[in-house]
Amino acid sequence: MKYQKLLLIVLVLCCLQSFSQFRTYSNEFLHIGAGARGLGMGGAQVASSEDATAGYWNPAGMVYAWQNPSVSVMHAEYFAGIGKYDFVSAAIPMRNGFRSLGISAMRFAVDDIPNTLYLVNPADGSVNYNNIQTFSSADYAFLISYSQLLHEDDTKQISFGGNTKIIYRKVGSFANAWGFGFDAGLMIKTLSWRLGVTARDITTTFNAWSFTFTDREKEVLYLTKNDIPVKSTELTAPRIIIGGAYNFEFSDRFSLLAEANADFTFDGKRNTVVSSKPVSIDPRVGLEANVSNVFFVRAGLSNFQRALADGDTLNQKKVWIYQPALGAGFKIGNVAIDYAFTNLANQGNPLYTHIFSLRLDLTSKDKESRRKDNFPELPKGDKPKKQKGYFPVL
Repeated sequence: MKYQKLLLIVLVLCCLQSFSQFRTYSNEFLHIGAGARGLGMGGAQVASSEDATAGYWNPAGMVYAWQNPSVSVMHAEYFAGIGKYDFVSAAIPMRNGFRSLGISAMRFAVDDIPNTLYLVNPADGSVNYNNIQTFSSADYAFLISYSQLLHEDDTKQISFGGNTKIIYRKVGSFANAWGFGFDAGLMIKTLSWRLGVTARDITTTFNAWSFTFTDREKEVLYLTKNDIPVKSTELTAPRIIIGGAYNFEFSDRFSLLAEANADFTFDGKRNTVVSSKPVSIDPRVGLEANVSNVFFVRAGLSNFQRALADGDTLNQKKVWIYQPALGAGFKIGNVAIDYAFTNLANQGNPLYTHIFSLRLDLTSKDKESRRKDNFPELPKGDKPKKQKGYFPVL
């Protein structure tokens, strides 16, 4: 009962915040994704992520990385290398595996942007290409995560987690912003099905922007009739993600995990399946085939939108488009390498990108042998039980 009250309080806080004025698509770099596994499944991860990347998808899942510290890194390039996205995270188990701490960092940047502020001389209108300089626009985010097991019995496990989020955004020498926010997550896990709920930016995340221009830059902006900003505040509305997953066990060596998520946003009308001013709903689905827990094949669909048909010259006919994703991975010992091939726009757009990620579980041979002693193989049909202060991964 107390877990239901906790979830109700979270939902009420998010709904109350949704009546404020927010900027639509604020801090969207935080919603790109993390890890090639999740991106290969179309971002449907809120119910099944339980490694170091869980701090991003659902902090409640980080507690299931109970065996040993885990580190995950990812790199992706978009638009032929123009945009670069990097993600690194670590999960550290505590208190015999019933609590975990995590830290994650991400960076999305576009480098070598031409600065044409001095390209044209405002006095005589002459053009001098030697005056073109370059700068970078970079967005950073740091997540400090905490996850704890709330309840465990022979049939289910319930965990809770939260993030403290620090955001830093910088546009050359002209502007920078600091932002802060909080996330919360809940996960219920049984032998076959899982339920996950994540509330991002639960208290409303804000970015406080400040701008710095030299006297010469201000003069050029004034002569070219551009506004000279001083400071501003950007608000990010809460977002609730609800997901469910089911694991189909076909044999001891093959299983299929299916997951569906729904993103609820409250920052205005978006181009999503359900689109309205109070709330917009964006669904996503993903599949993962598991062969002997060594080789994995994944697929996913996300970003469903209504768009104008390519062959309609009158721009009146609209069709549904979606963002497809494929992926694969393999695990050898404590090392897992994942790959995702995903589209940036829709199924008919050639803007595809390759994403690689690496996960390393920091386990010594002695610890691994003790873990096997604590978790002997159970006969088929038996339910796992807690042993020696640890709980098994369902």
